[in-house]
Amino acid sequence: MGEVVAIRGAELLDNADVPTVVMFLGMLVAACVMGVLLTSGSALWTLIAPVFVPMFLLLNVPAETTLALYRIADSGTNLISPMSPYFAMALGFLQRYRKQAGIGTLMSLTLPIALSVLTAWTLLFLVWWGIGIPLGPGAPVR
Repeated sequence: MGEVVAIRGAELLDNADVPTVVMFLGMLVAACVMGVLLTSGSALWTLIAPVFVPMFLLLNVPAETTLALYRIADSGTNLISPMSPYFAMALGFLQRYRKQAGIGTLMSLTLPIALSVLTAWTLLFLVWWGIGIPLGPGAPVR
């Protein structure tokens, strides 16, 4: 099923002449939404990789670049995922000092940080990609 979605998605994006940066941002948004709902990074990658890696490969984007985008999205949403065990622990610490604090209070405190992290990593990646610096030995960004 992932292969069909990847091939059809690549055809759709190619026929629509979607710019590469827009595809990157679309993947980041999709991964962020999924990241808030799933606790396990490996489970998230297991859902994302079979679709986005082949889709982006068909659009001449290396698999390493797709992985870098996934890591950006995952790191940005780890802080705000209510499914995370650390979220419950942080809520416990917060309630120790603010008795009336709840999930909404914790989310309102951590969301600006998560968005800042996500924005900073995304901008750094786009500059990195724009310059064309390799992601590692033998791992081109383009």
